[in-house]
Amino acid sequence: MTKPGHLDRAAGVMVGLACGDALGAAYEFGGPYPADMPVEMKGGGAFGWEPGEWTDDTAMAVPLLELIETGKRPRDSNLRLSVNGWLNWLKDAKDVGNQTSYVLEEVEQMSNGDIYEMDGAAFRAAREFQERFPNAAGNGSLMRTAPYGLVGQDLGYAAITAAGQSKLTHPHQDAMAACAIWSAAISHAVDTGELDIRKGLEVGAIPVSDADELNLWLSRIEEAEAHPPEYFTKNGWVVQAFQGAWSSIVHSGDRADNDPQHVRRALEMAVRGGGDTDTVAAIAGGLIGGAYGVSAIPLEWKRRIHGWPGWRSEELVEHAVNATRVWKEYGENFDNAWPSTDYCDYSDWRGIDTCIAHPHDRGVYLGGIGALDKLPADVDAVISLCRVGRRQVPDTIDRENRVAVWLVDSSSPSDNQYVDFTLTEAADMVARMRQEGKTVLLHCVQAHSRTPTVGALYAARHLGVPIDDALREVSAVLPMANPNPAFVAALRRITSEGQNA
Repeated sequence: MTKPGHLDRAAGVMVGLACGDALGAAYEFGGPYPADMPVEMKGGGAFGWEPGEWTDDTAMAVPLLELIETGKRPRDSNLRLSVNGWLNWLKDAKDVGNQTSYVLEEVEQMSNGDIYEMDGAAFRAAREFQERFPNAAGNGSLMRTAPYGLVGQDLGYAAITAAGQSKLTHPHQDAMAACAIWSAAISHAVDTGELDIRKGLEVGAIPVSDADELNLWLSRIEEAEAHPPEYFTKNGWVVQAFQGAWSSIVHSGDRADNDPQHVRRALEMAVRGGGDTDTVAAIAGGLIGGAYGVSAIPLEWKRRIHGWPGWRSEELVEHAVNATRVWKEYGENFDNAWPSTDYCDYSDWRGIDTCIAHPHDRGVYLGGIGALDKLPADVDAVISLCRVGRRQVPDTIDRENRVAVWLVDSSSPSDNQYVDFTLTEAADMVARMRQEGKTVLLHCVQAHSRTPTVGALYAARHLGVPIDDALREVSAVLPMANPNPAFVAALRRITSEGQNA
């Protein structure tokens, strides 16, 4: 049974994958690194990545995501669509694994540009490579398998189809089994919010009749749970990439604690494990992001990530949400609904044109969504606390300076599982952008609940204003301000913890 927050968790799969990937890019081929080493999304590394730029891990997942979003069965001949996408990516790719590169170059020659030949050519080239190098079992298919956690039909189907996409480039049994187990775990995480890597073993990712193989993978999982990520030094091998990713998750927190900081700790730990850092962190990110949701991913990471084919976090969220909707809601068309609409229509709402300077910082405007249509000339950064359309934020605002916060105006804990974390992240993002010299518009729909809450928390955390004064004075300048009780209670907890720290 699907639990509340399903769309949040679906978005978390792809954003978590990309964040782990971009975080680890700068550290690839090094380490293991000290446990106290800061891990930053700083770019650089062996291939000169830009800060926040994702690598082949996320780039190769994108065409699989696009296929899944169509609602077509993501297997067999339909995989030609993904292979064609990979060939387009290959033209300008900075980094391509040896096995993947061989297969795709063979596909180009065999198919001669005919898309209807691409899936068969890939399967043949992969088999030929495997015959020449029987022990080749790289992590190149596991790194991209996360979108199969969104198919949502059942865990067994996720496992079978994920193993099938591995055959396109990595037909070794270890690679296929790893993709099947991991994708089933992601599917389970998206549905339930739980982290249970053994679900894949339960649903037939490995045939029940093959007791030796089942026991082998169970022992591999237990080994990962017994050792830290740096123990798995050969993580270019799919098995140790799998183990390193699961190790980073289980050794950085307990899902039962419902602590969103677990996401950050897990991906940083995956990177500190060294070796193929971007891939291990990407693998971990797809699973832990699927369990906690995009609302648990640090906004600074979410703001920075970008890469082929010219996407940022907004596109990852859009395509992931649509993919899971297609599979959960039987192929309905979502072109006119968020997040696939250019404008979210709030014209029937009152007070949406509010746009007023923050009483404690005139470099911050507090407003409703209508302020986006009449943006003050000095605004060069926008933080949206409500759903916005693709083109609702004006083009004058650089994409890196647009931040969308997954926050629902609700007092129900199921709508905002990590309300303290989310509000703190939003307030801290205002402060970060101000430190960068930006003039910020902070808005929700009506500046009714979310905007005054975050505006007050920013004043309390970063400007030294007592929270009661901040909430009263911010609310006084906004004509419809009335933060909901859950948000007010969260403000009390956050600022009390800050004083006691």
